[in-house]
Formats: sequence, structure tokens, C-alpha cells
Amino acid sequence: MIIGWICLLSCVNQADGLQARLNSIAMETGGKIFLYAKNLKSQKTCGISEDVPCRTASTIKLPILAAVHAEVRAGRLAWDEKLLLGPKSRTGGAGILPELGDGLPLTLRDASRLMMVLSDNTATNMILDRMGADTVNGHLESWGFKQTRSMRKIGAGGESKAFHSPENKRPDGSTYGIGRSTAKEMVELLARLDAGAIVSPEDSKEILALMGRQQGRDGLARNDMKVRVAAKAGALDKLRSEVGILRTPKATVAMAITFDDLPKSDWSVDNKALVALGRLSEALLEGLPDEP
Repeated sequence: MIIGWICLLSCVNQADGLQARLNSIAMETGGKIFLYAKNLKSQKTCGISEDVPCRTASTIKLPILAAVHAEVRAGRLAWDEKLLLGPKSRTGGAGILPELGDGLPLTLRDASRLMMVLSDNTATNMILDRMGADTVNGHLESWGFKQTRSMRKIGAGGESKAFHSPENKRPDGSTYGIGRSTAKEMVELLARLDAGAIVSPEDSKEILALMGRQQGRDGLARNDMKVRVAAKAGALDKLRSEVGILRTPKATVAMAITFDDLPKSDWSVDNKALVALGRLSEALLEGLPDEP
């Protein structure tokens, strides 16, 4: 907890009204926060511990999807190729595939849609079994992302080289789990998608469109159904995270917010961190307007 509060208090010293508002909301959760936001028109930014590596939970599925698009564009994968559901990929948690029987064929495109729209963990593992986490990380490296890495499949197995790196250690000695990133790198990925600069303009547009169909608005966009959002959320027992682009008539803001080391596990929609994500997004949309 001490590290988290030091990060928060260091931002208050900037004497920025928006920064102080963000800190006040974040402190109510009792966890550590990693936040970065950027208005994609005015280029205004705001951050808290934005360069500090943190666990991604399921937000790592966004870089995985971008890598799938790159592999298809390069001709090494095909959207219509069939992946078979089986014990090697099967895992628990989010998604519908754990309820279905072995041998079910899914196209790569359908698996990608399940990974993003339902955050299906088994679909994610099917993709990683086909492509490999090291392939994901190779594309991230080529795009200039030094901190964002796919570590392994969900549950266990398929460990990447990054998983075995000394950098895969959090301050408490644990690993980052399935993925590691920073809030700033996630926002940069979002900004480049918005600019059509990841893989191709067509691929970038398709990725954002799929993110716009994510089911559930318990986090960033929970308080205003009129906000247009393209996002990917992630959750662990004591972590809540979401990355996305939110659009209103007055603001277009890419944001990445992660709460980790929360005091307790709460899987309800009223989890304090989920409520805080909604309040923080409101503050950022108001505090980072399109007008310079």
C-alpha cells in the first residue's frame, strides 16, 4: 500500500484540479492505481504511475488481437482456418466455450470475436496455442512497445520467453500472470489504432469496431449509456482494469486504468474499483476536452 499512496500523493503536488479529483476518487478504493489518459484531438494528457509496469488481466487480449491481425495480414494465419476446442486450450473463468464439448470447430475470426466480446478465456488459449505468445511479443517489440508482453496462456502453459525473464517479477515477488503493460503503452496502442497505424487502417478500424461490441458496461462507461466506447476490460480477485477510447460530443479520450492490490475480492457490479472506473472516466472526459 505504501508504494501506491506515494504515487498518488506525488501527483497531487502538481496542483492540477483534474489530477486532484482523480486522486480523490482513486484513494477511496484502497488499492494501487495505474492511469493514463490522452485526448486524441487536443493531445492533452493526465497520468498516475503511468510508466510503472502492472498486471493486465484480460486487457492483454487487445495486443493479442492486434498480433492476430498482423499474422493474417502477413499470410501466416487465415481468418477462416479452423481451431478445434479441446483439453489443451480449455480453461475456466470468463466465456462460453467451457460449457461446450471437445471437438467443436471455430474459425480464427470467431475465436477472436469470443476473446474480445465475451472475454472468453478458452478462445484466447486456442489462439495462443495456434500463434504463440512469443509471436505476440515480437509484434509488440516491432511496434515499439517495450513493456507490454503476453506472458502465458490463461490458467497455465504456453509460457513466453518474457515469462521467464527477470522482469517478470512484481515488487512482492509474484509474476505478472498472463500479461504485463503500462497505462501509457496501452493508451499509445489505442491512439495508434485510432490513427489507423496498427497493421493497417482497415485492421485498426476492425479492431476498434470489435472492441465497441464488448458486452458489459460495468467500468469506464457505466454511468452514461450515451458515451460511445470501444474498450477491453480485465479482472482478477483483487484487480479491475479497463482500456478504451470513449467519445462524447465534447471529448475523445483514450484511457487505461488499472486498480490492483484491492483490499478484498468483490465480484459484484458494485465493486469499489468498478464504480471508481466510471467516476474517473467522467472526470477525464470533462477535464480533457477536445478544445485546446
